[in-house]
Amino acid sequence: MQWLRIRYARRGRARFTSHRDFARAFERALRRARVPMAYSSGFSPHPRISYANASPTGAASEAEYLEIGLASACDPDQVRVALDAALPTGLDVVAAQIAPGDSLADRLTGSRWRIDVVGVGVEDVERAIRSFLGRSSVEVSRMTKSGLRTFDVRAAVRDVKIQPGCLLVTLAHQVPLVRPDDVLTALADGDAGWRPTRPPVLTRLTQGTLEDETGVIVEPL
Repeated sequence: MQWLRIRYARRGRARFTSHRDFARAFERALRRARVPMAYSSGFSPHPRISYANASPTGAASEAEYLEIGLASACDPDQVRVALDAALPTGLDVVAAQIAPGDSLADRLTGSRWRIDVVGVGVEDVERAIRSFLGRSSVEVSRMTKSGLRTFDVRAAVRDVKIQPGCLLVTLAHQVPLVRPDDVLTALADGDAGWRPTRPPVLTRLTQGTLEDETGVIVEPL
């Protein structure tokens, strides 16, 4: 069995698809593209697909990853082209290669996000960031499948940079996983709070192994 590691993007309106919606669309694309999938054994065989750390619904992404198991060897670039043509608009297969044999999940220890914000003054943003970075712990609460959960956001934030109209945020992956909207909630905490006049647009720019010393993210392809 051959394993391929695939990088895909969620763009435009496709960012509103849930992970379950994407999984269904991807399996249909595999059938339309005639990819020779390997299947699990048992009474209900299913295609061998391994997903890793999908972005939250509503967030765009240029760096989502999965692996597929094939019943016969294929050219990775041909699989990429065929799958990209079979997927709906906005779900794009960016790259594919033979999986190197390491654990994909273990390689994904950090992400860099762009948060587009409108209606917030630069001075307000800078003040909120200074207040946030100057604290050793900033807790936020979020509803999860197991109920309301409170966790520390500050420990996951490795870097925050201001660019015109947006923030660039580097996050270390931890348990529970801190999302960019959690960072926005934390920035709006206390006297230094600020709130954009429009819903922010979240985009994952890259994902991979976060080097602690340099802050560089090494992608798994």
